[in-house]
Amino acid sequence: MLVGSIEAGGTKFVCAVGDEDYRIKDSVHFPTTTPEETLQKAIDYFKQFDIEALGIASFGPIEQRKNSPKYGYITSTPKPGWKDTDFVGKMKEAFDIPMFWTTDVNGSAYGEYVMSTLSNEKIDSLVYYTVGTGVGAGAIDKGKFVGGIGHPEMGHTLVKRHPDDLDFKGVCPFHGDCLEGLVAGPTFEARLGIKGQDVPLTNHVWDIMAYYVAQAALQATLILRPDKIVFGGGVVSEPFLDKVRAQFKDLLNDYVEVPDLKKYITMPVIKNNGSATLGDFALAIRELQE
Repeated sequence: MLVGSIEAGGTKFVCAVGDEDYRIKDSVHFPTTTPEETLQKAIDYFKQFDIEALGIASFGPIEQRKNSPKYGYITSTPKPGWKDTDFVGKMKEAFDIPMFWTTDVNGSAYGEYVMSTLSNEKIDSLVYYTVGTGVGAGAIDKGKFVGGIGHPEMGHTLVKRHPDDLDFKGVCPFHGDCLEGLVAGPTFEARLGIKGQDVPLTNHVWDIMAYYVAQAALQATLILRPDKIVFGGGVVSEPFLDKVRAQFKDLLNDYVEVPDLKKYITMPVIKNNGSATLGDFALAIRELQE
């Protein structure tokens, strides 16, 4: 059996074909340009294979309520040209197969959840944050996504400002100084005039950002009480997470019990940013079986 995965990012699409054991058989990536061009490239790719189901994890916001006339759409995205794009509709025109539609971070969260269960880690729930060009999060509880009328937008929660960061306006076009506005990759250039990869970890801006990311972990801890919080994305590294853990410990102040912080606040188990692809395979198989 072959199933397909689309990890639809604002910068690039990653398309892959895998088997029932979640092993990648083939993959390709290409830049995210216009909806017409990008979706057609995805269709052309999958037409080379006899896939039985497709998992799609997309940047958003998206409409995931199946009773909505805009189910399967990317909705109010700030990405030029992609607002109100009928993503699933376009794929359904090309393939008459089951499809699972969710957010990119939900796909990654599900991939991490599945891999944790496969490795016999006792995980019932987890939260996955990506900190990159933007910030988003997905949450899993007992194998199901958290969300009702829509998917979580935890990247746009408000956080307490660091005293050394009061003059920074933030980069989010909707909220200014929400979590995304303060810690997404573009904030390095906005604050310092240089790209994040060129900012040494000794620069105080990393401590400021760790303060905000630790608040995100605190929010997830106190609201959802997950077994594990995973941080992925281009901004995140193990040395940075050490700073986050230290800030989190101070903020939590032993209010509630959490596991050992090295196991509780972690990098992804799945390497090379493959969490969403594995999650999509698993979701595609789940959709096929239901």
